[in-house]
Amino acid sequence: MTDQYTATPSDDELRRTLAQVRAEVGKAVVGQDGAVTGMIIALLARGHVLLEGVPGVAKTLLVRSVSHALSLDTKRVQFTPDLMPGDVTGSLIYDAKAGEFSFREGPVFTNILLADEINRTPPKTQSSLLEAMEERQVSADGVTRALPDPFLVAATQNPIEYEGTYTLPEAQLDRFLLKLVLDLPERAVEVDVLTRHAGGFNPRDLTAAGVTPVLGAAELTQAQRAVARVQASPDVLGYIVDLARATRQSPSVKLGVSPRGSTALLAASKAWAWLNGSTGITPDHVQAMVLPVLRHRIQLRPEAELEGVSVDAILRSILTQVRVPI
Repeated sequence: MTDQYTATPSDDELRRTLAQVRAEVGKAVVGQDGAVTGMIIALLARGHVLLEGVPGVAKTLLVRSVSHALSLDTKRVQFTPDLMPGDVTGSLIYDAKAGEFSFREGPVFTNILLADEINRTPPKTQSSLLEAMEERQVSADGVTRALPDPFLVAATQNPIEYEGTYTLPEAQLDRFLLKLVLDLPERAVEVDVLTRHAGGFNPRDLTAAGVTPVLGAAELTQAQRAVARVQASPDVLGYIVDLARATRQSPSVKLGVSPRGSTALLAASKAWAWLNGSTGITPDHVQAMVLPVLRHRIQLRPEAELEGVSVDAILRSILTQVRVPI
């Protein structure tokens, strides 16, 4: 890191630097500004991200670019049907010279773990991430090992291909702070992508693409602490609870948002408020976070699915119905 980061930066300086992170990622990833901001919010709120989109919309490139701009270590695991839990968390290896077993760390021991196509591996391997995501540690052979800080799981899944996939259980979905949907780009954006490739852009060489590290783990930790200090009034807390309860009462919903979802909405709203320079959460901050935080925590009734009702449409309807505190 350069000398400008040796002194403790102020909150405003941290916000400006995080804005620069978005600009750096934009040198490699085009047309996914919302997903870039979502990744930053998840890091600030110490949460995890589920990235959903068809192949080729830069999900992997997004994660690699964010970690590069933040000077964070990242590892990628391709989740396949034959992947074992130990392939993710690590396993005991016999050392013939020492005559004893030693623990070999798995790829989960990193700052950002890219779990590619997480729904292609069986539930046994999917669940190997539960302790890491919730407790930020790995237990093996009676020993608990802490994961690096910061730590984020960025899992990807394809929304249109179901053959050979395993739906993530609700308990694991609930542990993702955000579900970010990466849509196919508009024509102008796609032309921009092709123009960059025609000019020699190589997505495997981020340094050559001009993506520069602008923030480190220490500064990110300071930003996380600043986010934790953001205040929430009793009225706003009540508003978050009312939104969560409204999902449980919707006639189209079989399983609504749990209290963990309410706390996730609070955490994401605090991060978004801090990024916007606020010391307290307003209903606007909450409303901006409702879809990415709650869309994967709701299970529709079969008849609603048959009628083509979407979770996002239900959440937008709830936002219009629940009274907003003044």
